[in-house]
Amino acid sequence: ISTQHNPEFTMLEFYQAYSDYRDLMDLTEEMLPFVAREVNGSTKATFNGHEIDFAQWQRLSMREAIIHYWPEAAGRKPEMPDFADARAVGELVRRFNAAHTPHMPYNPADPAGKTIAELFEAVAEEHLVQPTIIYDFPVAISPLSKNKREEPDWVERFEVFAGTLEIGNAFSELNDPEEQRRRFEEQLRQRERGDEEAHVMDEDYVRALSYGMPPTAGYGLGID
Repeated sequence: ISTQHNPEFTMLEFYQAYSDYRDLMDLTEEMLPFVAREVNGSTKATFNGHEIDFAQWQRLSMREAIIHYWPEAAGRKPEMPDFADARAVGELVRRFNAAHTPHMPYNPADPAGKTIAELFEAVAEEHLVQPTIIYDFPVAISPLSKNKREEPDWVERFEVFAGTLEIGNAFSELNDPEEQRRRFEEQLRQRERGDEEAHVMDEDYVRALSYGMPPTAGYGLGID
C-alpha cells in the first residue's frame, strides 16, 4: 500500500545473463526514450507540472547525490565525505538535523548503510525530477545484490528516478549462496531490531543458488 502507485499495477521484470548493473544502466538510457517516442511521439512528458525529458539523463552514485544536493555533507574536505563508519554517518545526521526541519529520524543501532540511504531520501529524492540513475547502494539495504569488489560494504545496484519518484530498481544479482545466506541472517537480525522491511530467510532461494547461477543482472521497472 502506497500513495505512489495503485494497489494493482503493472511491472516489467527481466534478467540478463552474463551482464551487470552497468549494462542495465546503458539499456535504461536507450529503452525509456524509445518507449516514450513510441507511445507519446516525443521523449518529453508533463507530470505534476514538470516537463520531463527522457532523452536527458544524469547518473550519480548515492553518495555523490547526497553531496550534490547537500554540499555540506562533504564537510571541510569535499574529496573525503564522511560515509566511512557509523560514527561519521551519525555526525552527518546530526549536522543535517541542526540545519533542517523536520528532523530526520535516527537510530544509532541501525547499520550505517541504512542511515546513509535514509539521508539520501531526505536530501536528494525531492530534486530528482529529470530522469536520473542513482547507483551504488549500501549492502545493508540490498540483500540480493552483488558486492562491489573494491568496496564490500556497497553493492552493484541502481534505481531509476523521474518526477521525484523511483520508477525502477536493478542490480547485479548476488550468485554466491554462502554470502546470500549470510545476508539473509543479517536481515533477520534487523527484523528482530524492529525493521519490518527487512528480508526474511528464503531457504529455497539459497538452495537454488547452490546449484549455480551465471553472472546475471536483474531489473524491475514500474509501467504505470
